[in-house]
Amino acid sequence: MRNLKCYFGVLAIAGSLSAPAFAADREIKADDRLDASADTLNDMMKASDKGIPQDLIDKARCVVVVPGMKKAGFIFGAKYGRGFAVCRRHDGVGWSAPAAMRVEGGSVGFQIGASETDVVVLVMSDGGMKHLLSDKFTLGADATVAAGPVGRDASAQTDAVLHAEMLSYSRSRGLFAGISLEGATLRPDEETNRELYGRDATNREILTGDFKTPAAAARFERALNRDSAQRDR
Repeated sequence: MRNLKCYFGVLAIAGSLSAPAFAADREIKADDRLDASADTLNDMMKASDKGIPQDLIDKARCVVVVPGMKKAGFIFGAKYGRGFAVCRRHDGVGWSAPAAMRVEGGSVGFQIGASETDVVVLVMSDGGMKHLLSDKFTLGADATVAAGPVGRDASAQTDAVLHAEMLSYSRSRGLFAGISLEGATLRPDEETNRELYGRDATNREILTGDFKTPAAAARFERALNRDSAQRDR
């Protein structure tokens, strides 16, 4: 009985850690999240020997940026984040307007603490892009994902790059040592898309159509174009 009480106490702690963080994230406006996405991309590209290799982002079909992804828990952990995806335009020059994404998922293991983690996912293949344009997909189940190589001179000719549909990068600020995207689910964030575009729009329409990039995404667009305006064919 005593162990059972401890177990439920642990679950209560997990709820107290995660609920406020998730609620606060929902209050952040789309333009603030876009600016945070620009900062995340700038920081992770400029991280010297630990940054995202330039040749990989040049080859990427799409990029997903989730700034300040929330993770909190004790024994049972949870992941929740909101960010944006962009894809190459048809001519390979520049990027589409941003489509809002939600990242959700769970994990089980002995863990304690809370953190905010910036996440960047590079979509490297047509198959990966197909998943991104779907209503919902799970990393590691529907789409293959691997930890991306880091460093300015990291070779793109690695097993991870050659076989994974997506490459993931993260930067943690908090008590957790790191984050795993295996089992995380990505889906469109319809609420934020309405906030940005003033009407209902699917992520497929935004990422493959001729949507004009909203003014709120100007910094994000500049960061993308500065790092990789044209795809390396």
